[in-house]
Amino acid sequence: MSERIPKGAGALLAALLLCAPPFYLDAFWLRIGLFSMAAAIGAVGLGLLTGAAGQLSLGHAFFLAVGAYGYTWLAGEPGPGLPTALAALLAVLLAGAAGGFFSPVAGRVRGIYLGVATLALVFLGHHVLLTADSVTGGFNGRSVPPLTLGGFSFAGDGSSLVVLGVPFGGEERLWYLGLVLLAATWWTARGLLRGRPGRALTALRDSETAAAVMGVDVARHRSAAFVVSSMYAGLAGVLLALAFRRVVPDYFGLALSVDYLAMIVIGGLGSVAGAAAGAVFVTSLPLLMTRYADQLPLVTVPGAGDGGVGPTEAARYLYGAAIVLVLLYAPDGLAGLTRRVRARLRPAAPSPAATKRPPASAVRAKEPTP
Repeated sequence: MSERIPKGAGALLAALLLCAPPFYLDAFWLRIGLFSMAAAIGAVGLGLLTGAAGQLSLGHAFFLAVGAYGYTWLAGEPGPGLPTALAALLAVLLAGAAGGFFSPVAGRVRGIYLGVATLALVFLGHHVLLTADSVTGGFNGRSVPPLTLGGFSFAGDGSSLVVLGVPFGGEERLWYLGLVLLAATWWTARGLLRGRPGRALTALRDSETAAAVMGVDVARHRSAAFVVSSMYAGLAGVLLALAFRRVVPDYFGLALSVDYLAMIVIGGLGSVAGAAAGAVFVTSLPLLMTRYADQLPLVTVPGAGDGGVGPTEAARYLYGAAIVLVLLYAPDGLAGLTRRVRARLRPAAPSPAATKRPPASAVRAKEPTP
């Protein structure tokens, strides 16, 4: 009888565990979880583009900015002042449309040339965010309108909600929204990778010529991967804006795009679970080092001004070293490392020859030939 936990039971147990933190953790840990979930959504999208389709992108921060600022402008004042749920949906579609406008380039350029082309999007987007004051608020940014669904506000301001004796503020409410969005992202991404689109993208990544011979429309699949990845980034941008409660241009720079590349490399290219794990690592590390900077050696407290290494820089050094170690010893990232560890821990199954071999008493002796 098998001793393994059924897959459905394991998923249910994981869901129950992820629903528990708002009842036990304070706001700091919930914010780390929110930022990690938003980063995981964006990293899954970049994993589809770079890991599955083999297209290098350095412009992921641009599409996150489109989602974050698109929601802020559509739902706020000045702006159309649309219902926040509609504004969030339109912001995701707007990010997909931005990816669609760039998709002709993505359909014809690949490798380092595509990376340089997407890099231009980051600098162009940052310039627009600084100069379009009426839409973006300029250098100081804009406050983010809280999301409201059916009269229920995810801000937690001005309304008291107590669940099992625990007051639910903005972080507690957004936690469950983030879980729902991450679960939807996880499910759709795995469906894409396991279906015909995923197999087409994998064939395209391995060999364009072989994929074209098998009937894969190279340009169309490349463009579609870029659009889908942009929509995931737009959704991550909306969740980030709701978690931060204010958007500023300097956050959506080249460093953010590099962070997302680090997430998918550390987690494992082409793996949904690996992208999520890498996002949690890269996102939570600087926040944790900032909180415990006074207890860490060689790390100075932010604002100390003594010329030491700040927690953000120290975190970048650490996950830069993690990238080097992954490339040297685990090219398939944390996802591949986890698979190998599980394979070693799994008990070896008996060989087919040993299980099907008849007992010695049943073996008939060979008759001598005349």
